[in-house]
Amino acid sequence: MARAGKTDRFAILRNRSLTILMFGHFTVDMYAGLLPVLYPFLTDRFTLDLATVGLVSLAYSGVASISQPLFGWLADRYGTRLTGLALLWTGLSFATIGFAPSFPILLLLAAAAGLGSGAFHPFGALNASAVIPDGQRNVAMSVYVTGGTVGVAVGPLIGALLFSLFDVRGTALMALPGAGIAVWMLFAMRSVALRGRKADEARDGAATQLAPIPYAALSIVVGVMMLRMLPIFGIQAFIPTWYKQLGYGASFYGPLATVVVLASAVGSIGAGSLADRLGRRAIMLWTLVLSVPALLLFAQYPGPLAFVTGALMGLLAASTGPLLLVMAQQLMRGRAGVASGLILGLGFVAAAIGTPVFGALADAVGMQQAVRAQVVVVLATIVVAWYLPTEAQVDRIAAAAADHTGERPTGRPAAAKAVR
Repeated sequence: MARAGKTDRFAILRNRSLTILMFGHFTVDMYAGLLPVLYPFLTDRFTLDLATVGLVSLAYSGVASISQPLFGWLADRYGTRLTGLALLWTGLSFATIGFAPSFPILLLLAAAAGLGSGAFHPFGALNASAVIPDGQRNVAMSVYVTGGTVGVAVGPLIGALLFSLFDVRGTALMALPGAGIAVWMLFAMRSVALRGRKADEARDGAATQLAPIPYAALSIVVGVMMLRMLPIFGIQAFIPTWYKQLGYGASFYGPLATVVVLASAVGSIGAGSLADRLGRRAIMLWTLVLSVPALLLFAQYPGPLAFVTGALMGLLAASTGPLLLVMAQQLMRGRAGVASGLILGLGFVAAAIGTPVFGALADAVGMQQAVRAQVVVVLATIVVAWYLPTEAQVDRIAAAAADHTGERPTGRPAAAKAVR
């Protein structure tokens, strides 16, 4: 379904607020990409096995995931003025990890950094929704989300250089990008931050009435988001292990893993641009269907060809997350912060659960068979995605919610003040 009206396709490139938010998203997700590079240093320092050191990532990503709906609720009620502070907290907390005197304290510091990430994601997504041009919600949100994807991809490269020069205490230097971007955000985004319902109620002298939540449609969106995270994150996590088993060196499987992640970033922008013209549901279904042969080819032909098949897999299988985020925000009008925290948080939870499950499957049947088996998850995702609401249905739900609350159905948070 094509969207009505002409829009300036280059407006996104001139959107200063969206660019700042994208840099913030890049920085906060860069810390998640850095964590695995710390593993060899931590295993030596605290005499840990791989299963135990993996708890560091679990502490970070687990706290980040489960806290996002809470911070989304806070954003809806009290606004998003603390977006920059959330990034600052993440950077400062991460900087202390290299100085932890014991492994339990290390886990606490990783969890503290994850708490900052959990706050930033719904705050940042809500602000991004506020500054996105009408008619370009999908591609603009894809640009914002891509900032985080590129951060995850670049994180290991930065970590490899930093920790080889300064050992584990090199984490101290990682306070600099977090603090620098955070200060930039705090000053540059003051007029963009959302007020929140509490401020609106104080101004208007009446409690804001929220529309009912369309639970059936929202549950489908959440289900697709969780299912689509399982195969791609499991495969990404074990590409180095698989290719090391095949006899390849880090100079081969390191760039291969990066190509898969960066391809997903390119796919997100492409899917967002097409969705603004053709509708989200159609794009999500087609990318899922086409990802099946890409995934099978990646499994069947390991080796140099994997740079092509892996890029196709990343391009298709991981490209629709921003579309689901926008859809959830529209379905939960007046609760866009909760929607952002819910869709992102549960997506990360699914990825965190799916990765060890993929590893257990690989132990049982071999890595190649485990990759092939992910087609079953993709097929299940296609079945669930078939029941996603169409663009027209989402618009009707958003319009009904706007009528219920007395707001204009623009698809943008009513309290936002966007600056470009």
